Amino acid sequence: MTSLQIHREHITEHLQEIADAIAIGVEKRTATIGLHTSACSIELLEFYLHVLGKISAGAMIKHEWFKSPKPEQKIVPLAERKLEVDFPDKVKLFSLMYIIEEERNKLIYGKPNLTALNAVLHAFNQLHQIIKERLGEKGEEIA
Repeated sequence: MTSLQIHREHITEHLQEIADAIAIGVEKRTATIGLHTSACSIELLEFYLHVLGKISAGAMIKHEWFKSPKPEQKIVPLAERKLEVDFPDKVKLFSLMYIIEEERNKLIYGKPNLTALNAVLHAFNQLHQIIKERLGEKGEEIA
């Protein structure tokens, strides 16, 4: 099975888990939302970068790279250091991933509020849509 096919299967699985959590009620499935939006956003980005030829087939991206940089931070953010490639919508996609990762642990382990849940879902939906459109331009389809 190819790397792209594995990514497709994982993306489909994560999207199904997110849809199921929404159907049950996001406030009852905060950990599911946190875990699967984070994991799916990484899978989407990896898939996109594989299609663009920006990373090798065995390359892995880690969610920990997307900790929000502090305004006063002088060092280049970890995601920028680890992914020193340019691609369409990079700044927008990274900013959306920073939102998702900022709230991830609160959703999974803490006592999140509805504002955090909505912010993560909104950021994830935007990220998913942008990548889906960009992949469509390259002749690739995802769920």
